[in-house]
Amino acid sequence: MSEKVQAAVRTAPQVTEFREYDMPDIPDDCALLKVEVAGICGTDVKFYSKPPFEGPVIMGHENIGYIAKAGKTFTKRRGLKEGDLVFPEHYVGCMNCEHCHRGDYRLCMFTDWRRFPEGLRFGYTLAERAPHLFGGFAQYMFLPWNSILHKVPDGLSPELAGVVTPMANGIQWALFDCEVGYDSRVLIQGPGQQGLSQLIACKQAGASLIIITGTSKDTARMQVARNLGADYVINVDEEDPIARINEITSGEGVDVALDCTAGAGTIPVLLGIEALKRKGGTLLIQGEVADFPNFPLGKIANKYITVKAARGHNYESCELALKQLNSDRFDLNQIVTHRFGLEDTHEAINAVGGSGDVIHVSLMPWS
Repeated sequence: MSEKVQAAVRTAPQVTEFREYDMPDIPDDCALLKVEVAGICGTDVKFYSKPPFEGPVIMGHENIGYIAKAGKTFTKRRGLKEGDLVFPEHYVGCMNCEHCHRGDYRLCMFTDWRRFPEGLRFGYTLAERAPHLFGGFAQYMFLPWNSILHKVPDGLSPELAGVVTPMANGIQWALFDCEVGYDSRVLIQGPGQQGLSQLIACKQAGASLIIITGTSKDTARMQVARNLGADYVINVDEEDPIARINEITSGEGVDVALDCTAGAGTIPVLLGIEALKRKGGTLLIQGEVADFPNFPLGKIANKYITVKAARGHNYESCELALKQLNSDRFDLNQIVTHRFGLEDTHEAINAVGGSGDVIHVSLMPWS
C-alpha cells in the first residue's frame, strides 16, 4: 500500500474537505516538499469565499518547507539537496519568455491562471490535475522542474520565513515599482501584514515620513505599526485623513500612496489621489474593484500622477525579503500572530478576515 498525504481541499465556497492522496513518484528533475508553514493572506480569504473557478483546489501559495525527496538532475541543476529549507514562489514559469529570463515570473503567461488555465501556480491549480499536490495546505507539495525556489538563510525559522511573500511584495511595490527611497514621504493604507511589510521596506529604504491609516478594528495592528517605526498612524473612523495628512505635511502631501487594504472599494484610491503632492506623485492600486464609476481621470492627469498596479514580486525582491527577515533590525515576530494546524484550515482562513489582532496566520500541517 502506497504512503498517503493529507490535504485540506477547497471544494466549494467556505467549504474544506480533508482528502488523502497517494505519495507521488518523483521524476529525476523534480522534488517533493515537506510543508512546514503555509501563510494565509487576504487573497486566500477572498477566494475561499468566492472561488474564481469551479473544482477542488489545495490552496496555499505562501509556503516554506524542507526538500524531502529530490531527483539527481534536480539536485545538480538547482544546487539544492534533500533536507534544505526552501521557499517556492507560487509562480511556476515557462522558463522561455522574456519575463522568466529576467526573473519576473509574475508576468509570465503561464502563471496567469485567469488567461491561461493550462498553466501551473501553487495554491490555484485544480487538485484533479496529477500528481494533485500543488498547494501548501497539505503535508507535502510536488515541485516540478520549473519551480522557482529560494534557499532559506541559516538561522531563519520556518515560521518567520513564512512572512517572505508579503515582505517580498513590500520590497517590490514600494522600492522597485514606486521607487520609494531616501527622504520619500509615504502613505500606507492598511496596517495588515502587507501594509506592515511595506512599512519595513520603506524604513529600510530611508523614507523620511511614513503615515499609516487604518480603522477602529485595526487598533492592535496600528500599535504594531508604531512599534515598527511608523511616524504617524491615523484612524480614519475618528478623524479626517486628508486634513490630518495635510497637517502632518504642512499641506504638501506625500510622494507615494500605497493601497494595502482589502475590500475597501474605491475609497483608498480616492484618498491616495487626494493625499499625493501637487505634482508628480505615485499611486499604487490593488485592482480589487472591477468597475470605478466617475474615476477622477482629470485629477490624475492634472496632478501628473503615475499609477502602478500591485502584482506580486520578482526573484530579487524575494531574495532581499529573506535577508530582511533574517536580520535583527526590526522585531518582525510581532507580525507572526496566529498558528493553526491543518485540521483547522477553515478557521485559519477566516481568522485573517476576522479579528483586528490577527496579522499573519501560519498554517502548520504537522502541528
